[in-house]
Amino acid sequence: MAQIRGTAGYHLGNQTPFGGPKSEGADPSPLDAIREQTSKIEDVLDTISEPIKPYLPAIGRFLIVVTFLEDALRIITQWNDQLVYLNSYRHIPGGLTHLFLIINVLTMFACSTLVIIRKYSDYAVAGLVGVVITQALGYGLIFDLNFFLRNLSVVGGLIMVLSDSWVRKTKAFAGLPTLDEKDRKMYFQLAGRILLIFLFIGFVFSGEWSVWRIAVSVIGLIACVMVVVGFKAKFSATLLVLILSVFNVLVNNFWTLHEHHPHKDFAKYDFFQILSIVGGLLLLVNSGPGQFSIDEKKKVY
Repeated sequence: MAQIRGTAGYHLGNQTPFGGPKSEGADPSPLDAIREQTSKIEDVLDTISEPIKPYLPAIGRFLIVVTFLEDALRIITQWNDQLVYLNSYRHIPGGLTHLFLIINVLTMFACSTLVIIRKYSDYAVAGLVGVVITQALGYGLIFDLNFFLRNLSVVGGLIMVLSDSWVRKTKAFAGLPTLDEKDRKMYFQLAGRILLIFLFIGFVFSGEWSVWRIAVSVIGLIACVMVVVGFKAKFSATLLVLILSVFNVLVNNFWTLHEHHPHKDFAKYDFFQILSIVGGLLLLVNSGPGQFSIDEKKKVY
């Protein structure tokens, strides 16, 4: 304290209270430097996307459920093939195969419609998650790692639907500890962010390696980490939307394959699943990462 009083009396502005030279300005941390640059990019993106911003939640919701709508139509158009597969290869009795397919088709159509029109979103999401689980069991895909990771991402998109819808609702879950809407949205936004990135993990660990694939994987994984921790989440989610969209058009271009090509159905399935995950990322771009994120903590401090 004596040194503080001494320097204060003589106005020695180039010294600190501890006798060292006073720093003219702290060097920005790497995170601050990245934040500054990405903020500039975000400003440009905001300007470009301004005309479609009011429609972004609707576009995101539609893309999230588009894979379920496509799946329902595929079951209807390939009804006999579906029955044969479930009966002959999965050994499900004939009557149950019909019931299984009918329930899946009706649930996918009904719940997808409810998600799009923003009605009873909690029940709609529960129904679609139920479809994901029952199809994994029914078609014997529960231990398929690629299917598992992709559907985790689809579930992440559905959770983003819940967090988006709870902004407009005040109803709590019956029988569960009551949380206010802000808390529930916060926890589900975090869960949705984490689940959304599993598709990219599946992409990294499947397929043949190349220079292009390594570069995309590195950039994508960095963006995934940024999404999970909520650091410039809107920018990183936009980057993932661009990467996945380009990848989807170049790799899953089912429309270029012959009608009887053995991989046509697989490419179509993958195409619409990636669209669903893109929809979840668009909701993240629209609503932000939530309170459990570096972005929000930075605002506090």
